[in-house]
Amino acid sequence: MQTSVEEQLLLIKRGVIDLIGEAQLAEKLRSGKPLRVKAGFDPTAADLHLGHTVLLQKLRQFQQLGHQVVFLIGDFTATIGDPSGRSETRPMLSL
Repeated sequence: MQTSVEEQLLLIKRGVIDLIGEAQLAEKLRSGKPLRVKAGFDPTAADLHLGHTVLLQKLRQFQQLGHQVVFLIGDFTATIGDPSGRSETRPMLSL
């Protein structure tokens, strides 16, 4: 059973305060092609906290709707650290 664009948007927006680019997302969903949703995590981060579960749950919802989820933990993500320079605990690393 195919889930309508409106039903997909309702699920995706559940528990979300603000959805930036909703019109663009709806347009991509209307194309009928599965989306590729990516999330990258820094393995050098000092902690993994409950806030990360929100993103993981959203990724699972996209997956349940038939979209492809790419969960990235890798050396490139680790080398970037915090490029803004605000976090001294996550410096940029060399290869």
